[in-house]
Amino acid sequence: MILEKQHIDFEQIYLSYFSKMKRFAQEYVLSDEDAENIVQDVFLDFWEKKELLPLPINILAYLFTSIKNRCIDFLRHKIVQKEVEDKMQEEYRLTLQMKYYSLGELDEGIFEKDDVEQLLSKVMNSLPERCREIFLKSKLEGKKQKEIAEEMNISINTVETQMGIAYKKLRNELKDYFPLFIFLYYL
Repeated sequence: MILEKQHIDFEQIYLSYFSKMKRFAQEYVLSDEDAENIVQDVFLDFWEKKELLPLPINILAYLFTSIKNRCIDFLRHKIVQKEVEDKMQEEYRLTLQMKYYSLGELDEGIFEKDDVEQLLSKVMNSLPERCREIFLKSKLEGKKQKEIAEEMNISINTVETQMGIAYKKLRNELKDYFPLFIFLYYL
């Protein structure tokens, strides 16, 4: 249907083409609901632009082209979304696997009181003095970063940086004792 007049009978076009357009979209997007949303969006866009469309216009070609483009955008979005979901699921699987192996390799002997105290003492003593002091105030005294910053007359950013250094050093030194590191991290 090619319209040459200035008057476009939107209701008649909608009634004539909606079901055809929906079936066309559904062939590609598979979901009835998604197909209907795409066709509704195309008709809404058509209604809003009806005054701006150059006449004469081939309505059928316009609608099919618009729906084809919306389906392409929809499918492109779904592909990207699925890739992100797959990547997150793979990262989650790897995290679970790492924790599983870590617990499997855990030597319960490391939690004997003297051994843990010696190990922690050794690691804590390897930290730079200021870093160690900030870490101990945070973890042993339970102070917030703001409190530590005020008490030591330093910025909160410095406290955060020093805590990051401490965690990095602890993570490196306690890599064979992963559960112990996790325990300290959440202490």
